[in-house]
Amino acid sequence: MSEQLKPYEQIGVAMTCRSFDEYVHMFGLEPQVLESGPMLDVAAGASSFVAEARARGYRAVAADPMYALEPEAIEQHGSREIALSTAKLDAVKEQFDWSYYRNITNHQAGREASLQRFVDHYRENRDNGIYTQALLPDLPFPDESFALITVSHFLFLYEGQFDRQFHLDAIRELLRVCRRDGEIRIYPVFTLRWDRYPHLEELLAELGKEGVRSSMLESRLPFIPGSKEVLRLTYESARSS
Repeated sequence: MSEQLKPYEQIGVAMTCRSFDEYVHMFGLEPQVLESGPMLDVAAGASSFVAEARARGYRAVAADPMYALEPEAIEQHGSREIALSTAKLDAVKEQFDWSYYRNITNHQAGREASLQRFVDHYRENRDNGIYTQALLPDLPFPDESFALITVSHFLFLYEGQFDRQFHLDAIRELLRVCRRDGEIRIYPVFTLRWDRYPHLEELLAELGKEGVRSSMLESRLPFIPGSKEVLRLTYESARSS
């Protein structure tokens, strides 16, 4: 970590509340990728990506352990989380890239709007297979189910809580449910200490021996200090970028 940067203090895994537009910019999602087939958002939290994607006609589902909870419980937890994270972010706001959000007030308002869109959609759809209670590295989906899998602000970020083997097992599980012509996109590849994940190269080398191709795309929402990379994983036989 740069000596000038302060880490983001976090105990446990934070709930994520991000919008469809944030996902498109953050993951660099091109229209042809969104249209390629069924999408899975893993560790989706209370993000409204799936709700908004489905409203646009895309096939998208989400997985997160919190989907065991009632909508009201998620809403209450999310509201507390947003207030807490905004206060922590405000204390170190000079470290972040505000080109997308402009200011912390807009950032908080976006989180609150995403949470509300999620809760409304979750309340109506929690029993029809769109929202699945699941915890990596075990996903209750058949092999090769999805054309696109996204993981936002979970893998790599919590390097202090989840070891290298967990990350390897989690990515192998993502690959299992990814179609052979599909792809996985993970953002960020940084930890909460604003370092690149220390085991990334050896992990990707091990996956490479298993026929997995890795590449880095440019994020169009590089909010985290220095973090402009999106990890893209495909099978060696997949179409090129």
